[in-house]
Amino acid sequence: MEHLIEGYRVYREKRWPELRALHKSLAQRGQAPKTLVIACADSRVDPATIFNADPGELFVVRNVANLAPPFEEAPGFHGVSAAIEFGVKQLKVDTVLVLGHAQCGGVSAALDDHVRDPHSFLDAWISLLDTAKERVSHIDGDRHTALEYESIRVTLENLATFPFVAEAIRERGLTLAGARYGVADGGLELLDLQTGAFHAVV
Repeated sequence: MEHLIEGYRVYREKRWPELRALHKSLAQRGQAPKTLVIACADSRVDPATIFNADPGELFVVRNVANLAPPFEEAPGFHGVSAAIEFGVKQLKVDTVLVLGHAQCGGVSAALDDHVRDPHSFLDAWISLLDTAKERVSHIDGDRHTALEYESIRVTLENLATFPFVAEAIRERGLTLAGARYGVADGGLELLDLQTGAFHAVV
């Protein structure tokens, strides 16, 4: 906490004066972000930093391995699904971006051949990667990187199973997008939804 408080003091002294007017406006009119980003909880991958975004620009959902489950009506606490619903139905975002990244620990956990613990929240969560894992099982080379790419594709497929997402795509042109960020080099690759290939942003 001491480190966080010190960081807050620096923020209040140096950044807050520049952001005061923006925050006053956001407080008065509310938020209206155009993009929902589903990103990894990894501390090295901050969407606002990567996209040089100001407060109020991005509605961000972060979890292990930047995943979204398929739509389901079972009772329970569906935090990611609730955030997607809020972004699409309440905020009416224009784009939902799934942002994966290199050196993903969630992907490493999914590739680990240990027997999954039925009492583990993490093991249950990364089972969402099983479909993607099956798709890269034939690869002899770098399965880790291949699974990072494939997990983005599978998450986009899962998003399309939500009725309100499909409706927003159909009725108001909601766009789904995928990207992968390079932690070491800062590079960004975008998914071409037509070809299924990733291309570097230059």
